[in-house]
Amino acid sequence: MTDKRHPLHKSSVLSQLETKPFFKIGEVAQLLGVKPHVLRFWESEFPSLRPKKNPSGQRIYAKADIEAIVEIQNLLYNERYTISGARQLLSRQQLPTPRDTDEVHAVPPTQALADLKAHVHELLALLEEHMPTT
Repeated sequence: MTDKRHPLHKSSVLSQLETKPFFKIGEVAQLLGVKPHVLRFWESEFPSLRPKKNPSGQRIYAKADIEAIVEIQNLLYNERYTISGARQLLSRQQLPTPRDTDEVHAVPPTQALADLKAHVHELLALLEEHMPTT
């Protein structure tokens, strides 16, 4: 019987993530030592894992996606959680999803609207400066 535990070195994986902003599924699989079908299965089992797809339909993993995968892999392979147990633990921890990390700062809607209006007025002023007078 072989030991399925994978010694993950988060720091080494995360340092490799600094090389480029997005990775294809094959690159992520090779980086983490799992097969691509495992990553696709985990996507179906863990709601927080939702990589974006490029126009041709290929999965594109951002740093936040890969960090979530490293955590899932650690829970399953090293901590020996079941899929269900890992899912429950992650949902209780409420880890940020990749969609959450796209938002830089949470701004109240009234402030966001005021900022948007100000930007529109700035743009209109710039357009008026550059429009030829008739």
